[in-house]
Amino acid sequence: MQSSLIGKIQKANMYAREPERIAFSEFSTTFRGEHDSYDVSFREGRWSCACHFFPTSGICSHVMALQKLIGPMLPMEARYWPVSSPVPGTNGH
Repeated sequence: MQSSLIGKIQKANMYAREPERIAFSEFSTTFRGEHDSYDVSFREGRWSCACHFFPTSGICSHVMALQKLIGPMLPMEARYWPVSSPVPGTNGH
C-alpha cells in the first residue's frame, strides 16, 4: 500500500473519532420504524417526518433517534436537547 494512502487512512480514522468536525446542513433518510418505514429529512433548518405523529407534534421518535445518533453533527437549532445530556425520562439510557 502506498505510504500516502496509509496517511489518509490514519487521518480518516482520527476524523471519524471527532464527529463534531462534521456539520450537516441538510439530509434525508428512510427510517425503519416498528410498523412502517418513514422518510425523515432536515432541510432549511427544519425537521420533517412522514409518520402520523410528527405533523401534529413537530417531533417524533424517528427524529429524536436521529438527533441522538448524529447530534454532534447537527447545528444547535436542530438539536432537541444537548448532545451530552440524556433524554428526559430515560435515565440516560
